[in-house]
Amino acid sequence: MLSIQSIKPLAAWKGKDRYEDDILDSLTVIFKSGGCSYRRCLMCGYRFEGYFGAQTEEVLAALRGQLAWVQENFDLSQVGMVKIFTSGSFLDPVEVPPTFREEIARAFAGKVVVVETRPEYVETEALAEMAEALGSPIHVAMGLETTDDAIREKSIQKGFSFADFIEASKRAKAAGAGVKAYLLLKPLFLTEKEAIEDMKTSIMDVAPYCGMISMNACTVQKRTELEHLWKEQAYRPPYLWSILEVLGNVDPGVPVFCDPVGGGHLRGPHNCGKCDRDIIDGINEYALTGDVELIRALAEIECACKKEWEYVLGHEKPWSMPLTR
Repeated sequence: MLSIQSIKPLAAWKGKDRYEDDILDSLTVIFKSGGCSYRRCLMCGYRFEGYFGAQTEEVLAALRGQLAWVQENFDLSQVGMVKIFTSGSFLDPVEVPPTFREEIARAFAGKVVVVETRPEYVETEALAEMAEALGSPIHVAMGLETTDDAIREKSIQKGFSFADFIEASKRAKAAGAGVKAYLLLKPLFLTEKEAIEDMKTSIMDVAPYCGMISMNACTVQKRTELEHLWKEQAYRPPYLWSILEVLGNVDPGVPVFCDPVGGGHLRGPHNCGKCDRDIIDGINEYALTGDVELIRALAEIECACKKEWEYVLGHEKPWSMPLTR
C-alpha cells in the first residue's frame, strides 16, 4: 500500500501566463498517475510513467501525496492559474480516480485551472461538477497536435480524429468549460516546410473550436520511437526560425501561445546556437504580450543559419532523411 505521505510529482514549476487581458502567476504540475490508458503516441515519454497495476486506493494515495507536496512547496495564494498534467489524461477515471478531481477543485478553488485530457474522457456532467466545485474558470486542454487526420495517425499515432476533438469541445463548452488545443510543430516524417504549412493550416482550422491554442515545438523525449529515429539521424527538431514563421503569420484575433521547451538544445527546437537565446527570449516575451511585431523583428535577425533554414525549406524532400541536424 502506498503511503499518503508527501511525494514529489513528476514535475512542478512556477511561471507566468497570459490569460485574456491579464498576466497571471501560474503553477504547472505533472502528476504521476495510474498511467496513460492509451500509451501509443510516438513522441511521448510520459507514457512510461505511472503506477501501473496499482489498485485504485493506492493510486489515490499517491496522488494525494503529490498534491500535499505541491501545497507544502508553493504559496498558492500567489498563484492565479494552475495547469494540470498527468502521465496521460486527467479526466480518465481509470488513470485518475474521480475523487481526486474533487480534491483538486477544493485545493485550487478560485483559480483558473487547465486540465489536459484525451477527448474521449470529456464528459459534460462530470466536468460541470468539477467546474461548480472549483467556482472559477476551468479549461480542458487536448493534444490535437494537427487537424490533418492522416498526419496525426501516421506521424503521431494519436488514435482519434479531428471530428472527435470537435465533439469533445462541444461537450466541454456545454459544461461551461473553456477549450485549449495543443498543436505539435514538426511530428515525425514531415519536412520542415511541411511542418510549417501543417501548423498554419491547423491553427486556422481549430480556432473556431477553442479559446486558446498552444503551439508545442516537438522535442525528443527518451525511450520513444521519435528518439530512436533521431539517434539514427532520421529526425531533426524544428528550427526556431520555423516557430517565428508561424507566429509571424497568425491572425491577430487568434490567441496562439508557444513555450519552446528544450529550446537551443539538440533534442529541442534549435538553430545554430549563436542566435538561439535571443530568439527563445523573444518567443517567451511574445507569449506574455502577444506582440506580433516583436516576432517579425526577431525574424529579421541576421545569422548564417537563416540561409541554412531557407535552403532546407526549398530542398528537403518528403519521406527522406533530414538535411541537417
